Amino acid sequence: MANLIKWEPERDLFDFDSDMRKLFGDYFMTKRGKNQGLAAWSPLVDIEESKDEYTIKADVPGMKKEDIKISLQDHKLILHGERKEEKEEKKKDYVMKEMEYGSFFRSFDLPYSVNPKDIKASYVNGILTVHVPKTEEVKEKEVKIEVK
Repeated sequence: MANLIKWEPERDLFDFDSDMRKLFGDYFMTKRGKNQGLAAWSPLVDIEESKDEYTIKADVPGMKKEDIKISLQDHKLILHGERKEEKEEKKKDYVMKEMEYGSFFRSFDLPYSVNPKDIKASYVNGILTVHVPKTEEVKEKEVKIEVK
């Protein structure tokens, strides 16, 4: 029996973007300006749906909660922030450096069945958790259908 390989185009695109950044450095970021360029990195997220809410967890270690901004525009939940690299006067010789620094931006289309006024967020141990409650009218209700 052959093994199935799950193709993840978003992951492949992210890897391609990361490889291009390593190849060209920050050339495109510096030419377009800090706020106009592409995000320097993108945190990985888990999105869960329950009967009452959507929960979005973003992996953003090494940040201060003051450096993370959350907003809602036209039913898009927007996560934006910046992980700052610690600067030192003396130079270090690195064997390997993979951690990404700089701005990030993630957005998620929310259904109209959410209650934007009650969205809450917390940041604990490098995980940003956003709770997006559903409105009462659309919470899943079991409907029994008679089979004839």
